Amino acid sequence: MPAAVVVDAVRSPMGRGKPGGALSGLHPVDLLAQVLQALAARTGLDPATVDDVLVGCVGQNGEQSATPGRQAVLAAGWPESVPSVTIERKCGSGQQALDFAVQGVVAGAYDVVVAAGVESMSRVPMGSARGDADPHGPRVTERYSPGLVPQGISAELVADKWGLTREQLDAYAARSHARAAEAAAAGVFDRELVPVTTPDGVVAVDETIRPGTTPEKLAGLKPAFAGHPLAARYPSVDWKITAGNSSQLTDGAAAVLVMSEERAAALGLTPRARVVASAVTGDDPLLMLTGPIPATHKLLARSGLSLDDVAAVEVNEAFASVPLAWQAEFGVDDDRLNPRGGAIALGHPLGASGVRLATTLLGFLEDTGQRYGLQTMCEAGGMANAMVLENLSAKS
Repeated sequence: MPAAVVVDAVRSPMGRGKPGGALSGLHPVDLLAQVLQALAARTGLDPATVDDVLVGCVGQNGEQSATPGRQAVLAAGWPESVPSVTIERKCGSGQQALDFAVQGVVAGAYDVVVAAGVESMSRVPMGSARGDADPHGPRVTERYSPGLVPQGISAELVADKWGLTREQLDAYAARSHARAAEAAAAGVFDRELVPVTTPDGVVAVDETIRPGTTPEKLAGLKPAFAGHPLAARYPSVDWKITAGNSSQLTDGAAAVLVMSEERAAALGLTPRARVVASAVTGDDPLLMLTGPIPATHKLLARSGLSLDDVAAVEVNEAFASVPLAWQAEFGVDDDRLNPRGGAIALGHPLGASGVRLATTLLGFLEDTGQRYGLQTMCEAGGMANAMVLENLSAKS
């Protein structure tokens, strides 16, 4: 079977996902189009050779409703012959796009494929596709009586189950900003970032990082879900999830070029990485955010690796309780967990986050000369993706 390799990976800067954010004046199609153009320019890719563009996107309504990858292909000036498909596995949509790209090459369905993700949360607000509709239906509500809860309450239940304190959550969140700020100041994001032109000017750096964040400042924020109508179901919970120890609403896009090893060699391209193994699993939909734990167990069994083989782990920081619960399960030391910060600092543009994580993880592995990295995403509904990435330039 053909071997699949990652030739390059790029991302846009992260903009705050609200009106007035750095990327809020830019249509999501044009945001992704510029990332696709940068990917082609950096690699010398002839877009006509691309068999498909697989795009993760969660909010498939409004400006993201017309197969955004197809529109971005056209906006980028790529040939009309290049198709696209939209993939939605909630927060894992972009990572699933990358998994499908690799699987397509290995199966012989693709020679050259782009895995990407886009989300403009300022222009297509989270949940706007659903409106007031019940997404669960009566049978699910009956099975999980009295019913499932929003992610924020699930994050509280995870923190409660693992005995995580408010101080731990805030300290973790402050560390995410500190690590991202240090990485940005050192220029280590430069290789993965591509400037984006908006109606208001060029955006070249992440807007989301707050270098002065401290646990003391975060301690002043009020719990975000204590007043939710469903909070009354859990009278014993000590509410501690805040806007400060949660991921940020964000605008962003990212893209990865995947092709067969043979095609890369024929084009004279040096592959940067390969996906060693991937896994997806479901878990308790009430806790919802614990899926990365069984997904990691499944992935390690499938890959034949142990966490001792892994130099860095990216656990998406949907809420601080997610990576901290994962860490409590696996005992990975702090230095290897989200070493350049995560979604609390860099933001979480839902459909793009899985590709963004892979882009940042690959840069870290290359900068440190290490071979294996692991990334995993919690997803609404109690699911998770996990993947091991191998840096092909590793020294050992």
